[in-house]
Amino acid sequence: MKEYQKFAEQLARKAGIIMKEYFTVGVDYQTKSDNTPLTIADQKINDLVIDEISKEFPDHSINGEEGDHMVEKSEYLWVCDPIDGTKPFTLGIPVAVFSLALLKDGEVIVGVVYDPFCDRMYSASKGNGAYLNNVKMNVSKKTEFAGMIAEQEIYRPGKYNIEPLVTELYGKDIRFLGLCAFIYPSALVAAGQIDFTLFPHITAHDVAAIKILVEEAGGKVTDMYGNEQRYDQPINGALVSNGLIHDELVALSKQLLSLMTDGKNKLVYTKK
Repeated sequence: MKEYQKFAEQLARKAGIIMKEYFTVGVDYQTKSDNTPLTIADQKINDLVIDEISKEFPDHSINGEEGDHMVEKSEYLWVCDPIDGTKPFTLGIPVAVFSLALLKDGEVIVGVVYDPFCDRMYSASKGNGAYLNNVKMNVSKKTEFAGMIAEQEIYRPGKYNIEPLVTELYGKDIRFLGLCAFIYPSALVAAGQIDFTLFPHITAHDVAAIKILVEEAGGKVTDMYGNEQRYDQPINGALVSNGLIHDELVALSKQLLSLMTDGKNKLVYTKK
């Protein structure tokens, strides 16, 4: 486990070099079919991940947001988001991060999130705790919604319309940051700086590393209905919290998502 974790951290730092190399105000980008941006840095980092993992662990599969390398019957799968927060990245706003997770039979066993601009390495492996630059992390101890800090993924339409849920939470005096990113704020849940995050999409690469970071720090990560899920396939969104208010979040999510879909759980938006 430690070997995989060390490798992931080293790879994250290499990805960070590429991010900083291409970071400027007004980064050129293309628009993908889902209306999200794609930069040269995204593709170069995705290629780097595939090259490095294929050399070091040739029997492992790789699922990157911008490209895959699948090995038949492999029990290990690396899941990568080359740059989370690509839109802020294109605007020259330094809140983007690199994310990488290792799964064994669908379960996350290693996860890293790296912010190259502040040189912050969020890292965890199963049963070994979660760390920020080698200092152990713990989630917040808040038990009341009032005054909590939270984040929602708001950039693109997802599987669930969470507007009714967010409106309800606003009424409980919760402050949403609005960073146009999900992974970094969720890593901050593990660090105890943010109390919860909401993710209404199906993309596992946005949540895989967060699953182990937050839970090794004492928090909780489930789908939008409070269920466990695999991260080697499309997911049913995610609720990420300090664990102490997770049941309340799940109850609100169940109630409001059910009302929003007339209890039929049909898609409100088009899938990515």
